[in-house]
Amino acid sequence: MDHLAVVGTAVGLGVSAGLSLYGTAFLLGLAIRLGWLQPAPSFEGLWILGDPLVLTLAGALFAVEFLADKIPWVDSVWDALNTVIRPVGGALLAMRALGDLSPVAEVIAFLLLGGVALVTHTAKASVRLAVNTSPEPFSNVLVSFGENGLVLAGVWLAVAHPLLALLLGLAALVAAVTLTVWLAGRVVAALRAFRARAAARFPAGRGSLG
Repeated sequence: MDHLAVVGTAVGLGVSAGLSLYGTAFLLGLAIRLGWLQPAPSFEGLWILGDPLVLTLAGALFAVEFLADKIPWVDSVWDALNTVIRPVGGALLAMRALGDLSPVAEVIAFLLLGGVALVTHTAKASVRLAVNTSPEPFSNVLVSFGENGLVLAGVWLAVAHPLLALLLGLAALVAAVTLTVWLAGRVVAALRAFRARAAARFPAGRGSLG
């Protein structure tokens, strides 16, 4: 059961980091610093997040992300810039909960937790692309605040209720993969429809789209 709890914490942090690496690091570090959360002794690797320097840097990056995430299309550019950072950083952050590992286990954990963060990051980025097609900006802001709430809840669950975090994290991964595939299908269908309309408007004989 203890091993499952450790895995649950790691998975929960990986899922949260896929949504917001800087938010996960800042919220967890702030909670540790102020004594709101007390990680188990086996999670001593997480205490470094409460260091003032780490906390300040994570907070500054989270502030930039918090603002960028509320602006249509700027959020998608930010997501694109973080396509590598979130999975890699999320894996490294989540691995702090696993303690000392053998070299083989360390590589396996890095790949799996990086995959967890990548799946949630891809789902987040896909949703934002879909939302950005809306002509009004309010849905974008609402989605962004919803994601902030999920990160906050994810960090709390990962430390306070790791087994629940494990179950919800696995369910979130399945939902994220399903949503990403569905959105990808919608994008492909939209592109095909656009191409068909363009071809009808500019027949090959008239030359524009050859």
